[in-house]
Amino acid sequence: MNLLYNFGIMIYRCAVFIASLFDKKISLMWTGQRNGLRVLKAKIDPEASYIWVHAASLGEFEQGRPIIEKIKAQHPEYKILLTFFSPSGYEVRKSYPMADIVCYLPMDTLINAHRFIKMAKPKMAIFIKYEFWANYLRELHHNNIPTYVVSAIFRKEQAFFKWYGHWYRGLLRNFTIIFVQDQNSKDLLAKYNINNVLISGDTRFDRVNEIAQNPKNIPYLPEFVDDRKVLIAGSSWEKDEDLFIEYFNQRKDLKLIIAPHIISDEHIFEICNKLQRPFMRYSEVNASTDMKKLDCVVIDAIGFLSSVYRYGHIAYIGGGFGVGIHNTLEAAVYGMPVIFGPNYERFREAVSLIDEDGGYSIDNYAGLKHILDKLISDDFFLKQKGKNAAHYVSSNCGGTKIIMEELFKS
Repeated sequence: MNLLYNFGIMIYRCAVFIASLFDKKISLMWTGQRNGLRVLKAKIDPEASYIWVHAASLGEFEQGRPIIEKIKAQHPEYKILLTFFSPSGYEVRKSYPMADIVCYLPMDTLINAHRFIKMAKPKMAIFIKYEFWANYLRELHHNNIPTYVVSAIFRKEQAFFKWYGHWYRGLLRNFTIIFVQDQNSKDLLAKYNINNVLISGDTRFDRVNEIAQNPKNIPYLPEFVDDRKVLIAGSSWEKDEDLFIEYFNQRKDLKLIIAPHIISDEHIFEICNKLQRPFMRYSEVNASTDMKKLDCVVIDAIGFLSSVYRYGHIAYIGGGFGVGIHNTLEAAVYGMPVIFGPNYERFREAVSLIDEDGGYSIDNYAGLKHILDKLISDDFFLKQKGKNAAHYVSSNCGGTKIIMEELFKS
């Protein structure tokens, strides 16, 4: 199986190279991964002690961020080596100040894994959620380096638990501790005699709670809010936009802030063409803009959606008509009900928000109109649903503390 895995990595590497010739994002990944060892060699301090944190992309980074920042605050004797697999993580966080080195993780070949670990000599390695690279895990284990995965979640349909999953499950035994989000994950692993497992919850709760306690002030948005209810549409896609923009166009007592998932000029232009009430792109707003005369602001920049939510009363989270919804917790923490499309069942927090009566899934325009009409017309109903959402977030904080206590047990 090891030979088959390494052969598969070779095939994957070739496929990435070919795709990189036609896709800018994949080209960034290909170049970044090829240069990963070179960057590490140039930046590594051979006298320093590093903790290696690996995140596939931006979402996983946000889960790992509370741990990184606790390490820097409580254990300054360590430096942080942060690696990414995807450009959507690296390109956004390559200048993250809490990390001493940020680079792409080289492709998981035997040679790359050996060279990377030999060069970095990490005192421990922390993988976020869904990263199980066989050669890196075996190299870490061979060198007796404590290795952890945090905020992991396991489901019976994953490859680990298929008829062919014995080899994949074996990878999990390379971890010193597997920190999982819930009891179901722990019970599932226990069925296969994998017991190096602790329940710590999801560190994203700590992250969004921290952001909400120290939110950024977004210029001009306080003046925009005025005295009307505001719907924040975060990480929206075209199908989502078709629904909530149609509702907004007809509901004159509602204001709207749209922060689409894709902020290309083409997509922003498509959004603007659908709006039938006064709007402005955020990049065009300035001190002379009369924000109270606007009914909609289109956020055409990235990096501050988590703080934009503070200005809303209701949140619509995009992606539920595609591969899956985006981050619901960033909105729920501010005490507002969240609405999303039908493809949410793989997202534990969305399921839980519905169970806690702080979230709603809709299938079509009629469903969206029904719940928005109720939330906008009934202040008590709106506040109660918002309280339910906020309570769900606050009651699930604390995972970072559990993990830190285990990582640095004396």
